[in-house]
Amino acid sequence: MKVMIVVTHLLGSGHLRRALVLADAFATAGNRVVLVSGGMPLDIAVPTGVRILQLPPLRSDGVNFSRLLTETGEPADETLMTARAALLCNTVGDFKPDVLMTELFPFGRRVLSAEFLALLQTADTLQARPVILSSVRDILAPPSKPSKAERTAHVIADHYDAVLVHSDPGITPLEQSWPVGDAIRARLQYTGYVTQPAPQPHPDGVGTGEILVSAGGGEVGTSIFETALAAARQMPGMRWRLLVAGPAERVASLRRQAIGGHVIVEPLRPDFRNLLANATASVSMCGYNTAMDVLQTGIPAVFIPFDAGNEVEQALRANSLSGLPGIATVRERDLTAETLCAAICEVTGAPHRAQGGLEFDGAARSVAIATEMLEARG
Repeated sequence: MKVMIVVTHLLGSGHLRRALVLADAFATAGNRVVLVSGGMPLDIAVPTGVRILQLPPLRSDGVNFSRLLTETGEPADETLMTARAALLCNTVGDFKPDVLMTELFPFGRRVLSAEFLALLQTADTLQARPVILSSVRDILAPPSKPSKAERTAHVIADHYDAVLVHSDPGITPLEQSWPVGDAIRARLQYTGYVTQPAPQPHPDGVGTGEILVSAGGGEVGTSIFETALAAARQMPGMRWRLLVAGPAERVASLRRQAIGGHVIVEPLRPDFRNLLANATASVSMCGYNTAMDVLQTGIPAVFIPFDAGNEVEQALRANSLSGLPGIATVRERDLTAETLCAAICEVTGAPHRAQGGLEFDGAARSVAIATEMLEARG
């Protein structure tokens, strides 16, 4: 079958990375896959059998997700937005997918509603209408007012065959972050977590015994890195490694602040997950992909959830996981070298965390659900 996945990441890279895992699963199952990316181009490996179509790229103005900027930092104008919508509609009309998947929309990316609705309306008019799916992570940004939830429910009822929720309902049901009415509940399909296969320890032993500090693929988390450097001065017996996204000057600035040979500051590495499998503890934000890595490896972890711009998604996720052994949460407002050191000592001294019972085959399950729904049409 032919599969079209549409994703726009506006800050960081998590949404695109999860969409690529889904695309890889569809391609591995023998399907033709087009992934349409509307965010900034990133240096990320593209799975075999997946074709990437890049829309004119957009990013948010920091944590202001209602203000969209172009690749050069200019405000996005009507001409650019019209071009994006036209490219989406032309692609779905030419490719004629059997399955159309929108990542996050209509539960998020409301600033891009015009282009997503144009896409859905075009798909609805195809002679062979595709199975239309919404792909959402475990926890969403809750709607700020009831009208937003109502509008989402209407879009789901009008256009979607199912909502794939990439979580375990026993740990994080969608109701934890979103009001689920009858229209949405009737279409919910829980897939388990969408992530890559569990990482193997780095073959060269890199990362062994280290405290690994990361903050995702965006240019956020500076306070985490600076606090980690201060904490490293208080824990000189531990080896620390900071993996920093963003321009070279950001990495260089943090490197200049590092004191002692027990601290390494370097750019993000493609073998991050392999380092994580060797490390003594992880210090990070609590995005979906990072949380999956922590759960898969069983590593002791301190989560510092991203909460700028009234974001609550990561805090909700961190709270839902903090009851597990070896996981602690420090809110950014409480983050100091002392609280970070205490949290690291807490999680590294906790009992080993068993990984049994968690389902990490959400990508394969998503493929199975889409295939079953298409075959049911006869």
